Amino acid sequence: MPAPTPRQDAPAPEQPHDAPLDDRGVAVFCTLAILSHMALTGGRVTVSLGALAQGASSFTVGVLMALFALVPMLLSVHTGRWVDHIGARRPLRIGVSLLIAGNLLPFIVPDTQVLFLSSCLTGIGCMVCQIAVQNVMGIHATPDRRILNFSRLSLSLSISGFGGPLVAGLSIDHLGVRWAFGVLLLCQLGALGLLLRQQHRLPRAASNTRPASREQVSDLLASPILRRVLVATALLSGAWDLNSFMVPIFGASIGLSATTIGVILSAFAVATFVIRMLLPWIQRRLAPWTLLRTAMFTASAVYVLYPFFRDVPILIMLAFLLGLALGSGQPSLLALLHAHAPPGRAAEALGLRMATINGGQFVLPLAFGSLSALAGLGLPFWTVAACLLAGGIFNRAPKRPVAARRSEAN
Repeated sequence: MPAPTPRQDAPAPEQPHDAPLDDRGVAVFCTLAILSHMALTGGRVTVSLGALAQGASSFTVGVLMALFALVPMLLSVHTGRWVDHIGARRPLRIGVSLLIAGNLLPFIVPDTQVLFLSSCLTGIGCMVCQIAVQNVMGIHATPDRRILNFSRLSLSLSISGFGGPLVAGLSIDHLGVRWAFGVLLLCQLGALGLLLRQQHRLPRAASNTRPASREQVSDLLASPILRRVLVATALLSGAWDLNSFMVPIFGASIGLSATTIGVILSAFAVATFVIRMLLPWIQRRLAPWTLLRTAMFTASAVYVLYPFFRDVPILIMLAFLLGLALGSGQPSLLALLHAHAPPGRAAEALGLRMATINGGQFVLPLAFGSLSALAGLGLPFWTVAACLLAGGIFNRAPKRPVAARRSEAN
């Protein structure tokens, strides 16, 4: 029989550049991911505590936190398609430039109103950088190398998750809110310098001639596994956002300093780093969906307990346990997403995942702020705990076809 003719809208085989991304290129991308993510993790702490210091209400802080995700939520799928078609170089330059502007404006004009624009610019810039980095780490590698790349990227984000809040908290306590933005600005200027110096090492754009008009989000949602990945993403991302948003407010309400709040948030980030170091060993013993459900159950238990304690050592311990749980989820989700995304649409699938994350980051801070203002600080923690418990119970692994199971048995 003659070989089947490929569909006209199907992408060419994945040959994005002459050679896979080498170790130096991976290091460059991981460094860019660290610096761009520090703008987000440190910016959230600086914006929230800066607004509180200027007399803003918890609802206003919720609006500011939501703006980190509003426009990225609307643009992430289109950004993913853009990255699929033109590659990572131009998106990275634009993303880093937006992050520079997001820190420069509140440094020049230290006013609450400017924080609204800063939140938007920082959220968009970080979204563009993260989609570009995640896409390159996945498509410019063999499957075995892809697992290693995502492990390194996850560790890098743990470093930025630890460094961002800690740098922001120390800068606020010792230099003030304005100079905290200045320190974050220096990090983004360093990212721009690294990008301009090392851009020749970045891979070229993939050859993708598929008409953009035929791309529909419904095509991605047709995959049962991708739908389950998005549900798990929404639950774990919501739990992560609760920690980022409510811990500064909860800490301020019980009289903790900015440095202490930063230490608690950093304990969470250190735990994500530790668990990701152990993930290669853990993943050889636990299936991805079992690991995700375990993370949901553990995070649910932590959030039930969190509002009952005021002692800093116990809060640090709970934050560390929460970091162990939530830190185990992201690498598994990225691997499942990249493995099951349609050919040539990996960045778009990443954009859809990012839209899910940013949708939660937009809605949940508003909900958390309203709930805490109306019914106390404990209700947001317990609400998310109930959602995680339900997710762990009902979000089981998809059933595999009988033929696949028989093939593995043979």
